[in-house]
Amino acid sequence: MKKIIFISTLFFLFSCSNNTQNNNNAKNQAKPQEKQLNISILLDLSDRISPTKYPATPQHFERDIEIVKTVTEYFKLNIKKLGAYKAKGKVRIFFNPAPSSSTINEIAEILNIDCSKLNDDGRNNVYNTITEIFVTNLSEIYTQTIKTSDWVGSDIWRFFKDDVKDYCIENDNNYRNILIILTDGYIYHANSKYQDSNRYSYLLEKNIKKYRTTNHEQLIEKDDFGLITKQNDLQDLEILVLEINAENNHNKIDEDITKFTLGNWFKEMNVYKYQIFSSDLPANTRVRIENFLNN
Repeated sequence: MKKIIFISTLFFLFSCSNNTQNNNNAKNQAKPQEKQLNISILLDLSDRISPTKYPATPQHFERDIEIVKTVTEYFKLNIKKLGAYKAKGKVRIFFNPAPSSSTINEIAEILNIDCSKLNDDGRNNVYNTITEIFVTNLSEIYTQTIKTSDWVGSDIWRFFKDDVKDYCIENDNNYRNILIILTDGYIYHANSKYQDSNRYSYLLEKNIKKYRTTNHEQLIEKDDFGLITKQNDLQDLEILVLEINAENNHNKIDEDITKFTLGNWFKEMNVYKYQIFSSDLPANTRVRIENFLNN
């Protein structure tokens, strides 16, 4: 009888040990390795941020600043998880084209953080100050841009054509490459006006108004309408587009058209992960950003 009890006890202990080991293995497999962050933020400094032309509450430039604030907080969390010794993340602001103001460009240079070039003290300093630095300097950039009303437009199409691979993608599997674009969805710059059949380098009322119908997706596919594609190897880039906003509230369908067209464009460039959202209150947008970044 004692022998039977002894064998049963051994079996029970062995089973518990195996279960514990299996559970630990499952936990280890479920928890992905924390990657370094390579975050690029592309700002549309067109008249979409004008408080007089497109008033909103909060104003569109204020929503932009809240978005960047959320991104910097996520960047800080990544530093905390990796530790100052291992953190080599990067975050920077881009404009295309660059503003003519030398002051704005000098400010933008401050908003180029590369922890891989810093020592432990430097990374700790980034952790403690990055949100304040970005909020303060972005506020100055928007203030100057709105004051001068020098609406140069935003050449998002050319940024993807010429710059995105060099600026936004680290050829290192330890990095997670993320591009966040803040734009109303109307893509245009005076120096980049091209057309190839029913493909364009811009999205404006004049070439999207034809698709203001409930079956716009089918019509767009049928006509092969969209943006000219010059890249097809952006599989290592994640893209989050925020602040899509119709110029006229009577034509809110413009948001659906531009989001669908941008989505097709990203697919053609082999972007595997992307999301596109309309402008919303900062609290709602924050949830969307966090969901995208944490997923």
